[in-house]
Amino acid sequence: MVENEKCIKARSQILFFHKNMATLYVNSTTGSDSAAGSQSAPFKTIARAIGRAASGTTIQLAPGTYSAASGEQFPLEIPSGVKVIGNEANKGSGTLIQGSGKFVSPTAAGQNITILLANNSELRGVTVTNLDSRGTGVWIESTAPTVANCTFTQCKREGIFATGTANPAILDNIFVENSAAGVITAGTAKGVIRRNVFQKTGFGISLQAQSAPLIADNQILENRSGIVLAGESKPILRKNRIEKNTEDGLTAVGKSLPDIGTAQDLGGNIFRDNGEFDLQNATGVKIFAVGNQLNSARVKGLFELGNVTPTPTPAPTPTPGGVKFSDISTHWAKDFIDRLAKMNIVSGFPNGTFKPDESLTRAQYAALLAKAFELVPRREATVFKDVAVVFWAYGAIAIANRAGFLVGYPDSTFRPEQNLTRAQAIVSLVNGLQFVGGNPNSLSVYVDRAQIPSFATDSIATATERKIVVNYPAREKLSPARDITRGEISALIYQTLVATKRAEPINSPYIV
Repeated sequence: MVENEKCIKARSQILFFHKNMATLYVNSTTGSDSAAGSQSAPFKTIARAIGRAASGTTIQLAPGTYSAASGEQFPLEIPSGVKVIGNEANKGSGTLIQGSGKFVSPTAAGQNITILLANNSELRGVTVTNLDSRGTGVWIESTAPTVANCTFTQCKREGIFATGTANPAILDNIFVENSAAGVITAGTAKGVIRRNVFQKTGFGISLQAQSAPLIADNQILENRSGIVLAGESKPILRKNRIEKNTEDGLTAVGKSLPDIGTAQDLGGNIFRDNGEFDLQNATGVKIFAVGNQLNSARVKGLFELGNVTPTPTPAPTPTPGGVKFSDISTHWAKDFIDRLAKMNIVSGFPNGTFKPDESLTRAQYAALLAKAFELVPRREATVFKDVAVVFWAYGAIAIANRAGFLVGYPDSTFRPEQNLTRAQAIVSLVNGLQFVGGNPNSLSVYVDRAQIPSFATDSIATATERKIVVNYPAREKLSPARDITRGEISALIYQTLVATKRAEPINSPYIV
């Protein structure tokens, strides 16, 4: 009887642990792997915490060094849905994970890696170093994890390698003094590489095979080469600063075909003071690189540059009032457009116009979403039969779809050249940002509420309550089935930023 009571008590303690230990604590200096993993009694190793972590668990690391000497077993395999967090505020300074172990990749054979990330896992606020021969910091194999606010340094090959069908979000990290590269992508990897710093490493970013990530808002400085594209890679590059790399700013070889900017979606990249060429195209096929700041004399190969903006010296400083478009001075959406332009979310055309009353296609909208929001993968990507991998917006559509902002039609099409409707735009923003809680009674403000399609009623009610909806010329008329214009989508996106506290409110009579 006594033994039975002990067993019941032990099981109860285990159940209590699994229900209540949403966070496991690890301290390489003071912890013990025989402890409970609580804040007052932390584990000693990340490996022990991983063994006790279920999906949804956060593993919180204290500052210190996590290595074989402290008991770690490499590679550390972070399970699906588990977060490993150090100190995001200082990019992981003082929280070092250093080591290497053997991993046999299904697509790339045997590797020496520090960390393997499963689907929907997260690595945040740590420093990663792999001193082993051809060592990789983080390996991402056909999964969709997040790596944010980390530092990758002194890896003997690259900081992050993503391959297979990987779709990661690589955000706000520092890659410095890694031997081969900061980030390498291969296979059909996609995902987002945004707001990172690549400095004094081998190649800042190296793309191989058919990989096609969005590369945006990065600082790529003082490396051997900034970005090197090979195989059939097809990335989208927007608003990167690529400067003072010893060889080229960007080199394209093989059958690679990057989108570095089009007339409809300007690149906004800055190329400056790279040792040999700012842009070099060795593919023999013309590459579009419209709307960038560069010196055309430092470009080699076939490029469509459009109207080149000379690279300013020193780095540009936004002027008060932001971008000025010649055709919006009296337009009702002027304030929304101006503020988005200052935030580098919208851009105009080479002739200085914005064309606020032109319709917007679904493909153009996907590209706009990639500029406005941090598109973190949340679902498996849909393969659309009418969006070829060579289509200019292929990467943006895939990323927006993976992040939950855009879906296709029941026949597995996306219809990229079809104009976006007002209802579709509102549903997209609400779904993508996971807003919930709309009351159908809120739709009573619209005189044409009977025209709202059934799939959109909840989303439009939610958007209405959050003051996202903007109607011109009559605030009470939604016009849900009408094609949305560039001015209208600017207003909706700006109001979404206000709702998420990323922008200050605008006083407009057309906000519902």
